[in-house]
Amino acid sequence: MIIVSSCLAGLKVRYNGTACLDEAIQKLLDAEQAVAVCPELLGGFSTPREPAEIVGGDGDAVLDGTARVMDRLGNDVTPMYIQGARETLEAARRYAAATVVLKENSPSCGSSMIYNGKFAGRKIPGQGVTSALLRRNGIEVISEEQLAFRLEQLGVLEK
Repeated sequence: MIIVSSCLAGLKVRYNGTACLDEAIQKLLDAEQAVAVCPELLGGFSTPREPAEIVGGDGDAVLDGTARVMDRLGNDVTPMYIQGARETLEAARRYAAATVVLKENSPSCGSSMIYNGKFAGRKIPGQGVTSALLRRNGIEVISEEQLAFRLEQLGVLEK
């Protein structure tokens, strides 16, 4: 079983109440090979919510206590991001998921890129809180772009 971000599964759970349905994810869900979770909702957030970014590092730094997740209004929402990451890890364990596909750029789900913490629309290399925790526990985390590439290589998706 694969865990996937709920927004990639077409659920309107992003900070602004939108979804970003991904064709590859839809195929996995239709084949009952994936389960959708949203780390931010598992952490106690509602939809919509203020956008948030990691300030002072990336998800690893948040887990180490040297960076924080702040929303656009200046509220420290770090505990909710950590809780969502823990709940997602538990879901991955419950479903015996070796791979988790998360939405790139998110302070929770970004697997290789996140926003720079200045709410200026600029991205930097780094991972979100959930990605960091999953990887620390031996679970592979990839983005929707990486999943599409893998499925194309396997002939599951057309180029």
